Amino acid sequence: MTPARSRRPGAPTRTERGIPEATVARLPVYLRALTALSDSGIATASSEDLATAAGVNSAKLRKDLSYLGSYGTRGVGYDVEYLRYQIAREIGVTQDWAVVIVGIGNLGHALANYSGFGTRGFRIVALLDAAPELVGERIGDMVVRDFAELEEIVAADRVSIGVITTPAGPAQEVCDRLVAAGVTSILNFAPVVLSVPDGVDIRKVDLSIELQILAYHEQRKSGEAALPEVPELPAINGLPDLPSVNGGVGA
Repeated sequence: MTPARSRRPGAPTRTERGIPEATVARLPVYLRALTALSDSGIATASSEDLATAAGVNSAKLRKDLSYLGSYGTRGVGYDVEYLRYQIAREIGVTQDWAVVIVGIGNLGHALANYSGFGTRGFRIVALLDAAPELVGERIGDMVVRDFAELEEIVAADRVSIGVITTPAGPAQEVCDRLVAAGVTSILNFAPVVLSVPDGVDIRKVDLSIELQILAYHEQRKSGEAALPEVPELPAINGLPDLPSVNGGVGA
């Protein structure tokens, strides 16, 4: 098996087209903002308007869009529909992507019931689990299938994206099976870091980490350090506590 990918920590990464990964991560946000503007009947938008809708500053937005080409008109702004199409094409959601979800627990159920995938270019072709009590269960218009059928499903439906919603324990094995079957992109919800070979892209979603980050900001907003009180240390080897600095040793 090809060794897992690694890179120098902190080094910027770019796609094959030379677009920084940070910019790629913001393109879906711009697409969502453009869709909202279009649904509101707005035909053109300035970089400031689009940046506000996307929650970024206008200079960053203009730099991000410059990687895609020149789609804005000075003094006019961006054609909302045209830019929306160009971003959708760049990130690949103008075509249909077959997806499998592995691990049909509570999170797997929630994702299976989410109706937004289809309108964004993602077609859930199978729900898979190894638990006999879950196989055969109907969720919406789909039936949970045995994980043993993975290879057959990937080949028949040309699946390129796998979603892992299993517990941490079996996640790496599930990941290895997905990769061996031909899946080249993985979205991992399991609370564990997974190793993949070169040529496979993986994104990790950890809800507990996101909540901890929010807790950090809430703590700072409240102005409280919220640190536990340090207990008083006992005397070492039965020796009495040392005099304070002000008293001086041997004073």
